[in-house]
Parts: sequence; structure tokens; C-alpha cells
Amino acid sequence: MEFGMQFFPCVGPDQKSGAQYFDECLRLVDYADRCGWAHVRTVEHYFRPYGGYTPNPVVFLSAAAQRTKKARLVTGAVLPVFNNPLKLAGEIGMLDAISGGRLEVGFARAFLPYEFANFKVSVNESRERFTEGMEQVRVLLEQDTASHAGKFHSFKNVTSLPRPTQKPRPPFWVAAIATPESFVTAGKAGHAIMGIPMAGGKMKELLGLYRDAWKQAGHPGKGRVMLAFHMYCAETRQKAFEVARDPLNRYLKAIASATADWGTMSSKDYPGYDKIAEILAKETIDTQVKGGGAWIGSPDEIADQVARYNDEVGGFECASLQVNFNDLSYDAAERSLRLFSETVMPRFAGRSAETRGFPARIAG
Repeated sequence: MEFGMQFFPCVGPDQKSGAQYFDECLRLVDYADRCGWAHVRTVEHYFRPYGGYTPNPVVFLSAAAQRTKKARLVTGAVLPVFNNPLKLAGEIGMLDAISGGRLEVGFARAFLPYEFANFKVSVNESRERFTEGMEQVRVLLEQDTASHAGKFHSFKNVTSLPRPTQKPRPPFWVAAIATPESFVTAGKAGHAIMGIPMAGGKMKELLGLYRDAWKQAGHPGKGRVMLAFHMYCAETRQKAFEVARDPLNRYLKAIASATADWGTMSSKDYPGYDKIAEILAKETIDTQVKGGGAWIGSPDEIADQVARYNDEVGGFECASLQVNFNDLSYDAAERSLRLFSETVMPRFAGRSAETRGFPARIAG
């Protein structure tokens, strides 16, 4: 199993300025190479403390690329629904060049109602815009001279620059939460899948759909799965919960607030999201640890949590860990990251070695 750092901001100016937040993130990235972390990942969100500090993951990952020379740089994920594919493809090519060919591109449909409202995009266009946008980015990256006529964007005889450093392009991931169709579609297309073990998702069944679709499509291997978790490691369970409880509970309240509008609306592209919003409103650090969505505790306890959840869902290749959630201090995040690196990661080193070559081999 590989372990990577995920930076999903959940702070506002009253907690940490943008300058402070990103300084702390990049100081944590400094530990990636020396401690064996496989990737650095961040998101694309807007307008509110939940994710709003990273409206463009390419900007942060360009800075992170200068602090590590080995870790992969992962967009987790860019949102085609709010981006022109011509601009997005160019930014991807640029980051792939800056990082020396270490970029992996995760795409997502977006799921926060207020983002759609502010961009004046209908939530009922989400899947169409995602499918078209991701395909157009693929064409622009793979073809030196590209043309594509779409419903939302079209172009003819365009060359996207700079050309990708990785050939034919960086590996693609698809982010999915709970919609079975998303897991199946990613498997059929030969893309890796990013999931979140929360919001009532039946992860074992969803990953089973993904693996089956991958196999039925004739792709080699069994695909690749990255799941995201909150993580705080301390010498004792009591100490871990004392430090992590309030920041993680604030993070969970923020996501509940961000998704609350689903309780009063519905969309053909987001079936059941009203129920997901209800579940998120009840989540706490205790329910997250119990359900496997957060790894909190001593090194031995976290190692057990990792192994148990891996067995419960039928296995996954990558864990992307939120190490500085909400207003957790830099010193606390650093202590946790170092302790986890020294005492937990070595127990899974064999599995990590088996999958490390994936980015160069993946068809998707």
C-alpha cells in the first residue's frame, strides 16, 4: 500500500490566512521524499472555508513539485464543469513539465450546490459537462493537433502547449463518492478511481463494480484505487483524540454545511445526495473512526485500522491522508506525520513496492 499526503483546506481567514496555510502545507511536503510518501494531492473548490483556499490545484502542486523530487503530484480533483478544456489542458501540460513528468490528473464532477449557483451552471448538466470536458482534455493532450465538437466547448486544429512530458499523457483518475455509475464508467474507461469512505457509501460494493467493469473491458490488471482518510497519529489513543477531536469535528461540520442544500433539492445527476447530506450532518470523529473514514490513535491502533479497512473493502492500492485538517497546528501535524512515517508505513512497505510502477504502465 502506498501512502500520500492530501491537502484539503477547511479554514477561513479568521483561522489561518492563505499565506500561513500554504506555508504550513509546503513545510509538510518537505517530508515527502525523506519519509517515503508516494504523492502530494490537493483539490479544486471555491468560495467557502470547505476547500475554498484551493481554487486551482495546479498552482499549489507547482510549488509542491519544487519541494519534492520523487513524490507524484495528484490533482484530487480538477473540475471540468467550471473550466474551459483548452485552458485546463495547457495547465496540465505545464505542471507535467515543471514536475519532470510526475503529474497524475484526477477529474471530478463537483458536488457543492453553491459552486454551481455561483458559476451559473446547472447541476443537471454536471455529468454531460464532466464527460465532455474530460474527453476533450484527453484529446488535447494525446494529439498534437486536436479537434472536437462538443455541446459546451468546441475547437478545431488546436495544438495544446506545452506538450505532456509523460507520453501519451499523465495518468487519469476519476473521483467518485457514492454513485455506482461513476465507478463503473471509470472501470470501463481504464482510469484509476478516487473514493471517499464516508457519507454512507458502500465502498466494498462500489469498488467491486469498478474492478468488474475494469476486467470486463479487457484492461490488464485490476485497476487502481485511491481512498482518502483523515489521519492523526500520537503515542497513545487518548493523546490522539485530545488533539484531533475538535479540528476534525469542525471539518465535518463544514462539509455538512457545504452540502446542506442537497436536503432541499434533487438532481438526476446526483441521486441520493439528499440522504448523503443527512448522514454527513451526523458525522463526528467517533463515527468516522468507527466506520473507517478516519485513522486516529496510536501507531498500533492505526496499523490495525488500516489493515481492517483494507480487508473490509477488498483491498486498495493508495491511501491519501489528510494530515493537517481544519485548524490543526503545524507542530501537531508534523509530529503525527513523522510518527506515522516511522512506525506505521514500514508495516505496509511490501505492498507499496508491488504497486509503485503503476503510473508508467496505466492505460488510462
